[in-house]
Amino acid sequence: MREALRRRLQSWTRPRQPEPLPVLLRRNRIYVLPTATGLFFGLLLGTMGLGALNFNNNPALLLALLLAGAAQASLIAAHMQLSGVRLLAVSADPVAAGQDLRLKIALDTVDARVRRGLRVAAADAAVHATLDSHGTTVELLLPTQRRGWLALPRLELATVQPLGLARAWSYVWPNQSVLVYPAAEAQAPPLPAPAGGKGKPRPARAGDDVHHLRNYRAGDTPRSVAWKASARRDTLLVREYEQQLSGELVLDWQATHGLPHEQRIRRLARWVDDAEREGRRYGLLLPGQPAIAMGLGALQRHRCLRALALLPGETAHG
Repeated sequence: MREALRRRLQSWTRPRQPEPLPVLLRRNRIYVLPTATGLFFGLLLGTMGLGALNFNNNPALLLALLLAGAAQASLIAAHMQLSGVRLLAVSADPVAAGQDLRLKIALDTVDARVRRGLRVAAADAAVHATLDSHGTTVELLLPTQRRGWLALPRLELATVQPLGLARAWSYVWPNQSVLVYPAAEAQAPPLPAPAGGKGKPRPARAGDDVHHLRNYRAGDTPRSVAWKASARRDTLLVREYEQQLSGELVLDWQATHGLPHEQRIRRLARWVDDAEREGRRYGLLLPGQPAIAMGLGALQRHRCLRALALLPGETAHG
């Protein structure tokens, strides 16, 4: 019953549609109700007042009235804690699907009053902050499940300051989405042959310098396994050589033919990360989209993973 009433109250007070930022919390969008402690305090004051009247105890009655005035003042103070708070912007760096998204929320105020004990929440995540005239930025961790654009949930700003007898709250629903990259395939084969190359890269020779060690992947030859290093770390490690890392790569959608649609996306995402880690220039070819030219670095990685994240689903491709 209590949970049903809570959901009904939230449906009345939450905004119906997303709204552009910044958003100023004015008095007409802030709600205040007593907390459980406040209800108990009110019951205690009522009992105290009745007892004072029954026994004609003027000092006790005066005390009850003073405490009732303090409780009423706390309702107003809780409301004023949120009045004038402004939500400026919301941002987040893209993460792979399945990872927690670090949502950054910028807040400030329109006056010089310090707000203590503010609670900013979204979904099941919450953080407390103190807000002054210089503003502040808080971070919330939001779970992600699938690639593509993630619409931001409603944000709740609340406080029980100063006495904990009343709770003031308001909702903001940003009209904004954040990007979620596709999750990279956990166990992917080695990168494809360099662009313009014939067949596989030549086997490493004794004179080649080792570039680094990496985890074993399906398709690696036993000759490339670093057995001594693998024994020390209790996992299979594979040597990669400078000669093997030369050449530009074309990460082509057709190279993943035969795999399920989403797995093809995850494999290409893994190859993008592998090419970045190995320092090899790469491009990306996806169906129905312009080719992404050769490049390397954070911007190139973002271009490729963004294209993969926004690739239509299997139904859209037919």
